[in-house]
Amino acid sequence: MTAPLLQVRGVSKSFPGVQALDHVDLDVREGEVHILLGENGAGKSTLMKILAGVHRPDAGEIQLRGAPVTIGSPKHAQQLGIGTIYQEFNLVPDLTVAENLFFGHEPTRFPGVVDFKALNKKAVGYLAELGLQVAPDRLVRGLGVAQLQLLEIAKALTQDAKILTMDEPTAALSEREAERLFVVIRNLAKRGVAIIYISHRMPELFALGNRVTVLRDGCTVGTKVMAETNPDELIRLMVGRELRDLYPPAATEPPGDELMSATFGPCSLTLRRGEIVGIAGLVGSGRTEFLRACFGADRVPGEVKIKGRVTVIKSPKDAVRAGIGFLTEDRKHQGLALTMNVRENTTMAALKRFSPMGWLQKAQEGLEAVKHIKDLAIRTPGPEQTARNLSGGNQQKVVLAKWLTTQSEILFFDEPTRGIDVGARSEIYHLMRDLARQGKGILMVSSDLPEVLGMCDRIVVMSHGSFVGELPRASATPEAIVALATRG
Repeated sequence: MTAPLLQVRGVSKSFPGVQALDHVDLDVREGEVHILLGENGAGKSTLMKILAGVHRPDAGEIQLRGAPVTIGSPKHAQQLGIGTIYQEFNLVPDLTVAENLFFGHEPTRFPGVVDFKALNKKAVGYLAELGLQVAPDRLVRGLGVAQLQLLEIAKALTQDAKILTMDEPTAALSEREAERLFVVIRNLAKRGVAIIYISHRMPELFALGNRVTVLRDGCTVGTKVMAETNPDELIRLMVGRELRDLYPPAATEPPGDELMSATFGPCSLTLRRGEIVGIAGLVGSGRTEFLRACFGADRVPGEVKIKGRVTVIKSPKDAVRAGIGFLTEDRKHQGLALTMNVRENTTMAALKRFSPMGWLQKAQEGLEAVKHIKDLAIRTPGPEQTARNLSGGNQQKVVLAKWLTTQSEILFFDEPTRGIDVGARSEIYHLMRDLARQGKGILMVSSDLPEVLGMCDRIVVMSHGSFVGELPRASATPEAIVALATRG
């Protein structure tokens, strides 16, 4: 049992209307992968940002190798050997790989003159260490997500990171890319790097983690050795209750009338009232592109019929008028205006309803937002709370509220629970099934096979931009889906 490299003792942090952390404790040892687990809003990201020097704690103490430290800024955190990898990459697209790796501490020939030969040579060593096969003089723009993830790790290592915090690092990775990342993480741990790993995906937590600390409502619930616990116990610690029936019961009534049919090249499907249709396939198979084509976000030759009538959809505005709502996979950049509040986000797609004479009626907006806050159980101090300050699960509910405000009958869900904890997932699933019972039609894209199998009444499988098969819920299995998705 080694002494902790990092100790967090009694750390608290509050924001207007929110107690984000309340006397949190954490200790991390050299060479361990320490899982930080909790529901969205439990305080994980706030603690991560305190360690990164973005926020200052209101109370408590942080120790490195037994000595108290005050982390004054992100640069100071780097100097202390703390590296942070966020879900949103912190890279400059129009600089090269090597320039990004050593940004702010480039080798120089003379003061103010970068030694590019030395820069690229040093970069090659770090890239090789992580198995990242990319030229050091290549622009970062155009690299794949997995390459960007490894580049962020390499960047932290150039700053001699001894503690590396990773927030949902596999959220946008395929299974193969995630396995490659796991190899890198294990090798870093063998070298003595302490890794704080944040994720909601239980299988990878047990594959990687040595210990786990669970947060709930900003408090430390406990720390467990991974080999001595199980998913059910961790879920109970996270949510404070037994979580039964993650997925709601399947529809018992047959689907109703046709709401939408869409044909784009080799892809054609119908969606009926009361059903949830899943689109499964490998990353890059064209699932999101099909939704975007139906929504008018991409101009693709094809035809969309709404309730049996050909409907011209040349833009998202046309789609909204036709009664379609789109919960995109990137809620922070495409689904929400993060600097606006819950009220404004809830009504932004239906402003005509709230400005009948050209004047925006904020009181009516507020009533609409409060209704959805109650109906969707959105955890927020009120409708004036800024969307940026909500947890991921609650942000997703605000996006859903936006489309319910437009009274959309057709809803597209693209990766509806990406980056959302298991408790919030269950709430989202039950909300989706309730919407289907109300007669809405839902088209869902997901890379999570258990989610597809647990939620969908029918599953359409895509491969290389084409629909290659359809499976009813009763006969759908992971093996059948994968067999179709890997065809050709």
